[in-house]
Amino acid sequence: MRFRLVAIIILLIWSCEDKQTSKKSTSTTPKDTIVEKTKVKPKKKPEAKFPILTDDNAMEFFLEYEKEHKENTVRIHTDFGNIDILLYDKTKFHRANFIYLTKRNYFDGTQFYRVVDNFVIQGGSSDDYNIAKRRRKIGHYLLPPDTKRGYTHKRGAVSMPSSEIENAYKLASPFQFFIIQRPSGAAYLDKEYTVFGEVIDGMDVVDKINAVETDEGDWPLQNVYIRKVEIIK
Repeated sequence: MRFRLVAIIILLIWSCEDKQTSKKSTSTTPKDTIVEKTKVKPKKKPEAKFPILTDDNAMEFFLEYEKEHKENTVRIHTDFGNIDILLYDKTKFHRANFIYLTKRNYFDGTQFYRVVDNFVIQGGSSDDYNIAKRRRKIGHYLLPPDTKRGYTHKRGAVSMPSSEIENAYKLASPFQFFIIQRPSGAAYLDKEYTVFGEVIDGMDVVDKINAVETDEGDWPLQNVYIRKVEIIK
């Protein structure tokens, strides 16, 4: 009888220990932790606002551009004073080109790099690396002549020089322009180059620039900068 009682006590003790062990193991078992990883989306490259212009797309681009950009009066800021220019609506591609380059800030920091006494001042270029870099971003293209609108190379006429490319058939270099300073004008240029505007204020500034000292290549000995070109109307 005593032996049976002892056996029952031992079984009860084991049973209690098993329950405590089970509870302990259950309560201390770590739960799996789920970590959500946030997917990082690659950044999209911003789309170019303007196309790189070429001979293949420039004319089509300016045909559309000139319809929405009707500005026709610009002001050239120089250290000698300001020159105001009216751009002709009839020469729409050349007007649109000049307005486009002005809005792209192309002319800022360029120079009147060619000055021929009692004849002309020519601007829109520079040997500055940054200007060349600016051109590359805009594109490489030429504009066809537009010489049958009745405009002449009178004093104050703004015209576009032809490209330096050999046999370019007077295709115009779109980044450059020249202003006739000669009092009697230069009528012999009328059928050769496109007159696309005229000076309406600041011919005294043109005269001052035309009077600067130059080297044998007509390059001013002291740089004549175009500080800024802005649209005023």
